[in-house]
This record gives sequence, C-alpha cells and structure tokens, in this order.
Amino acid sequence: MKKSNYRTNMGRRIRGLMAVMAFSASLLAGCSQSSKDAESANDTISIGEDRTETQRPGSNARTGDFSENGTDTGNMENQTGGNQTMESGGTQLEVRFGDNGKPFMMTLLDNETAAAIARYVGTSDWRLPIYERDADTDYSVLQYYDIPSRYEIPSNSETVTEAKAGDVFYSDPNRIVLFYHDAEISAEYTKIGTFEATEEFITAVEENPVLEGWGNKIIQISQP
Repeated sequence: MKKSNYRTNMGRRIRGLMAVMAFSASLLAGCSQSSKDAESANDTISIGEDRTETQRPGSNARTGDFSENGTDTGNMENQTGGNQTMESGGTQLEVRFGDNGKPFMMTLLDNETAAAIARYVGTSDWRLPIYERDADTDYSVLQYYDIPSRYEIPSNSETVTEAKAGDVFYSDPNRIVLFYHDAEISAEYTKIGTFEATEEFITAVEENPVLEGWGNKIIQISQP
C-alpha cells in the first residue's frame, strides 16, 4: 500500500510540473509574437512616414515641378499651352521724335518680337532714320524706321487689314512701322506695341523736323 501511494503522488507531481512547463512555454510564445507584431507595426509606420515625405508639396519625387502650395506647375503649363501672347505685356519704351522731341511712352505687347526689341534697346539706345522715299507708301498715316541688320529679331507675322492711330508693328526684315492715323491696309506684320494717340502725340510725329545736314528725320528709342 505504501509503495502504491508513493507512485501515485509522484505521478501527480510530474503531471503538475509538466503542466506548469507547458503554460510557461505558451506565455513565452505569446510574448515573442507580441514583440514581432510590435516591430512589424513600427516598420509600417516608418514606411508610411517615408512615403508621405517623398510626396509632400514642394517635392520633386513626382512628375513635374511643384510650387510651395503643391501645384504641379509643369502640368499647368502643358494644360494652358505654355507661354501665351497677351494683349499688353506692360513693358514700356520711351520714344522721341527728333533729337529734342518730347518723350512719349510706347507700351509693348507680350510677344517674342517686342521682347527682343526691348532687350536690345536695354543694352544701347536706338537712334533710327525715318525714310519717306517709297512711292507706294502713304506717309500721311504711317512712318517706318529701319533697324540695323546686326540685330536679329524674331517675327510671327500675320495679315493685318486695319491699323489704329498709335499702333506699332514689326515688318520683317528689321523694320518698325508706326501708324499715327487710322488706316485700312493689307500687310504682313507682327504687332509689337501701342501709343496713346493724343493730339500732342500726332503733332509730334507730323512736325518732326528734318535733321540739318542729313536730309532725314530721326526717332530715338530708349528705356525710361
């Protein structure tokens, strides 16, 4: 009887110890899995932050250039057709009819032809002769001024059928045409600017004196 009780008690102890070991193992396994899940969660947050960083407004990670407010300026330019010609660019040049003439302001259009002229005048004032020698030109409504051939000026001419007093055109190659009265015409011009056609302006054009010893009138163009 004593040996049987001893064996029974030992069996119970062994089974109890095995149960404790199994429970401990399950706890360890659970802790290990929790640790892995936590590491995985941290990796996901890090990746998410990195992705947000590379796509923030102002980043070059995406196609196109971005402004500070996140607008894709490259795509905007494509959608609007790039640089477009405007009616008035706002740039002005100072024009005098004769050496001692009063200055009048010519407002340039926003196009390549006007920009090239403004750029050249910015480096050196122009003093151009006025010719009135063409038999088929109506000098009562216009004047033209030849630009030296060393200046390369782009042109985007179109057929013009009407000109208003104060309109200024470029005629390829290297000629500026000013209308100081309204006129119906048929010519290939690039419009480059306008004057305010006041009576004072029209009088200055019409009364521009012939330069002594030269036989021509002159026009001066400079930056204000």
